[in-house]
Amino acid sequence: MLKHSKVANLQSKHEEPQVSIQKYHQASEKFLAQARQELSDGDLPQASEKGWGATAQILKAIADQRGWEHGRHRHLSRIASRLRAERGDRDIYRWFQVAEALHGNFYDDQMLAQDIAESLDDVESLIDRLLPMLTET
Repeated sequence: MLKHSKVANLQSKHEEPQVSIQKYHQASEKFLAQARQELSDGDLPQASEKGWGATAQILKAIADQRGWEHGRHRHLSRIASRLRAERGDRDIYRWFQVAEALHGNFYDDQMLAQDIAESLDDVESLIDRLLPMLTET
């Protein structure tokens, strides 16, 4: 049964790949906006997790476009590393690590609001850096 669902999932990706890529991109933008709102509202753990979500979604969009695995957390780290190597751009992985720190803060709630705000700026920089890759063929 699981194999069938994976095959069906792959087939749907081949039929309408732009749909899932667009979905991930839109989710990334939405999560970043929500992160900033949560920060403004003082909900630091949720702001942190939404920042992580924004990062995860843009990486999934690129991975989906390229046919790379992206279903697990470790896949996202590999995607960021692969893009860093491909582009020769160390900021990609550095900003990814900032987003991972936000993800950890969801559980630990140790970061200060200013640190989260600056981290969200880095997430936005990462999204801005990766977004043009979605229009490449």
